[in-house]
Amino acid sequence: MASRRALVKRALGIQDGGRAPATRFQEREEVDFVIVGCGTAGGILAKELSTRGFSVVVLEQGPYLRSGDFGHDELSTFLTDTPLTGSATEFPQTFRTTEDEEARPGGGFSGGVFYARMVGGSSAHFTGNMWRFRPVDFHEHGLLGDIPGAALADWPIDYDELEPYYTKAEWEMGISGAPGPNDPPRSRGYPMPPLPVKSSGVLLERGARAVGLTPQPAPMAILSEPYRERPPCQHCGFCLGFPCEFNAKSSTLVAMVPLAEATGRCEIRTRSTAFRVALDDAGRAREVRYFDADGVEHAQAAKAVILSANGAETARLLLMSESSRFPDGLANSSGMVGKHLMFNGISACHALFDEPLNEFKSVQVTRIVMDFYDSDPERGFYGGGGIDARWLHFPILFGLGGLPPDAPTWGRGYAAMLSEYFNRTMDINGHTTSLPLERNNITLDPEVKDGFGLPAIRTTYLDHPDDMAMKTFLQDRGVEILEAAGARRVWRSRVTPESLGAHLLGTARMGDDPATSVVDSTHRTHDVPNLFLCDGSSLVTSGRGQPTLTIMALAFRAGERIAGLAERGEI
Repeated sequence: MASRRALVKRALGIQDGGRAPATRFQEREEVDFVIVGCGTAGGILAKELSTRGFSVVVLEQGPYLRSGDFGHDELSTFLTDTPLTGSATEFPQTFRTTEDEEARPGGGFSGGVFYARMVGGSSAHFTGNMWRFRPVDFHEHGLLGDIPGAALADWPIDYDELEPYYTKAEWEMGISGAPGPNDPPRSRGYPMPPLPVKSSGVLLERGARAVGLTPQPAPMAILSEPYRERPPCQHCGFCLGFPCEFNAKSSTLVAMVPLAEATGRCEIRTRSTAFRVALDDAGRAREVRYFDADGVEHAQAAKAVILSANGAETARLLLMSESSRFPDGLANSSGMVGKHLMFNGISACHALFDEPLNEFKSVQVTRIVMDFYDSDPERGFYGGGGIDARWLHFPILFGLGGLPPDAPTWGRGYAAMLSEYFNRTMDINGHTTSLPLERNNITLDPEVKDGFGLPAIRTTYLDHPDDMAMKTFLQDRGVEILEAAGARRVWRSRVTPESLGAHLLGTARMGDDPATSVVDSTHRTHDVPNLFLCDGSSLVTSGRGQPTLTIMALAFRAGERIAGLAERGEI
């Protein structure tokens, strides 16, 4: 078998002194699998299936960017339409908090869903927090019972079943960290030691221990040392929102996709916007129809189809694929497609210290606190979460919104505060559960169309009161930690309902009962035997704010299960 180095070189086109031709399949040539979406889950599934000998075509809505395409331009990354997220003209969306409201234009800071459209998806531009779910996440309904107003349910699998795939994800992707006192059981340690602790991590440790809590190193999808032909972090300070030009961030773009392409059995077909999964007369998926960048319609035939487009786009594609057999959307006999959307909650507090902190350097997070992970009935509300210390801003964004709310916004006073606060400020974030609510959903907007004439995503979302209470609870703990760490001044960001979701979870939940779920424990849809869904949409509960590692573990498990079904002729 070729070495991993040789496979990567072949995928990157540097074998034998020339560029290797990319794999291309004919559209009417039936491949084994079409995967829609080449992000966190889709990139893993492409690698898992192609390396097991299956032919795979991946349809990705965005471009295939390489490390040389990435930079540190805050304005183009956060404040305008970007190559990472697509333009509001090409991909509009709408948002409302309840079904009684008229949906308004969404996207950006206007509410709705946020994700990267590119090979690697949001794994290319996320912060890198890689928390495992705990055993409690898989059976909270059994422990706590019904929550008024919510649709809390148990998973059809448990932590022990997923644990080997958490380990596989950590080692195959490349995660740095160290087991901590509040970790769940694990069969193996991390492949790399933690990244160097930053000032915010040291101060979090100091304050947390002073109030009786147990800080620990943060597990991060960022290399702390060379790993599998990739260099370690260069500490440039641009992780959150930015793909890594050094390939030190463990995205599927750099850790999985090159291995899939190197097999010669995987084609990544970019700028391809899927709009329908078509069925044959027997009710089986036969092809995925899509538009290319010029709006020309195409179709790719396949023996089986996997949707990994994220919790918003997967639901949208199912709803657009309605037919006489499925008038309410493909694989939606339960009526659950698009429902139970979970964003996770976040709250923040901030502090000024006397000494320079240099938080603008290196990764965002190096220390976390997990003492409040479990839901505690004595709090009087459902919810749990974790705390991390970081710097929420970059230089321009700090100037636009990093100062306390009573700070001047112009003139000498503003300049003086920027000079004092910029290098002496740190933040504490609380990351919390989100209850699954049937009224929180993804639907098709009846009026707004995208650049291809397809219905835009309409997001309806309003936090449960317990979600709001948990966010405030963790913010209170953050203030206590900062004060105990010796902060000169502490202030809070206002705790508000979530309106912009980057964690898009639960819209096609997993379960054993076809009447209340969309996919079974192998990620096969209950309604269509050769249609699988694997991304954030499959999650039954939200975890505590960091779902990426769980999505990756599920994708490794799904790849193994789906390959097994195919090898046994059971698809």
